[in-house]
Amino acid sequence: MEERFKGSTMISISAPALEDDEIEAVKDVLKSGMLAQGPKVKEFEEAFASYIGTKYAIAVNSGTAALHIALLAPGIGKGDEVITTPLSFISTANSVLFCGAKPVFVDIDEDTFNIKPNLIYEKITPRTKALLPVHLYGQPCDMKEIVKICGEHNLALIEDACQAHGAGYAGKKVGSFGIGCFSFYPTKNMTTGEGGMITTNNKDIAEKARMIRNHG
Repeated sequence: MEERFKGSTMISISAPALEDDEIEAVKDVLKSGMLAQGPKVKEFEEAFASYIGTKYAIAVNSGTAALHIALLAPGIGKGDEVITTPLSFISTANSVLFCGAKPVFVDIDEDTFNIKPNLIYEKITPRTKALLPVHLYGQPCDMKEIVKICGEHNLALIEDACQAHGAGYAGKKVGSFGIGCFSFYPTKNMTTGEGGMITTNNKDIAEKARMIRNHG
């Protein structure tokens, strides 16, 4: 076990790999005096968008904020319903509640633990405005069926990819099928300490997300 965890009664679930390059990069930012947004954040956004395969990426302060803003940007609000999975961290459902909308749960596939597409249809109502699948433990959902459902019922597609940086489905990275949401919390496979990211190919969604991020 790492030296820093010796003598602790707490069971560590992660030990982030932070080495000299990461430490020097943080020093550069601290010395610049630009501690909020700035050129390094812009550089990160552009690199992450390129990696995921989207036109835009918007950095935020957490994966929860990414989910919340990703729902607000297409207009999800009071009285709307958002279909999602019950097997996820509480942020998934909470982000729906933060918008004044109602999370509607669909059961999971017993093999993948991800939302089961053929059960989604029976939960769609006139109030359903979005579908929020979770790529649980880095395993992509059945995006072929989910994209089809969203197209048939004119639903916004918000991907909870907070645990799935780099995961792919049918030659595409998760987070590129709809509005992608990522977390960079220390327990994730990619970390910035705290932080999150929204990815999208939609210019209007990107602009709204940036406005909301900046209290617009």
